Amino acid sequence: MSKILPILFAILGLATGGGAGYVLRPDGHGADATAQSGTRPPASSESQADVAQPDLSSSQSEGQNTEFVKLNNQFVIPVVVEARVTALVVLSVNLEIEAGNSSKVYQLEPKLRDAFLTVLFDHANTGGFSGEFTASTKMARLRIALNETAKRVLGPFFRDVLITELVRQDT
Repeated sequence: MSKILPILFAILGLATGGGAGYVLRPDGHGADATAQSGTRPPASSESQADVAQPDLSSSQSEGQNTEFVKLNNQFVIPVVVEARVTALVVLSVNLEIEAGNSSKVYQLEPKLRDAFLTVLFDHANTGGFSGEFTASTKMARLRIALNETAKRVLGPFFRDVLITELVRQDT
């Protein structure tokens, strides 16, 4: 009996995990299509009621449909002080663009990543990631630089840069 109990728990755990995975699977085409398109599936009506929705009236009133594209990899930026790496900053970026242009973003992603890295390294070298690196003035300066760079690389279908994750790890 003592040997059967762990096996039963393992089977029960696998069945529960499989059932949860089946119930919580993405609607439509699966997780791979969601990751490739850079868009998220719509949330259920229950979760939409619980989460505060941002005011989208300004973009909707202009008649512009937008979508969000997540860049495939995070940006890792070293913070160098006196020729020594004192911290690493990890940054994730999403782009707001006109609907239907996500393939153009992915085509231009290598050029866009290069331009963003130049901006991020300059920001780090001027002390942007030192001290209170999340201060509104430092973040505003970074956002403006990233927006100008993205507009230059992507062109008129670009709308905004969204910094979705920002972490600093001191060494």
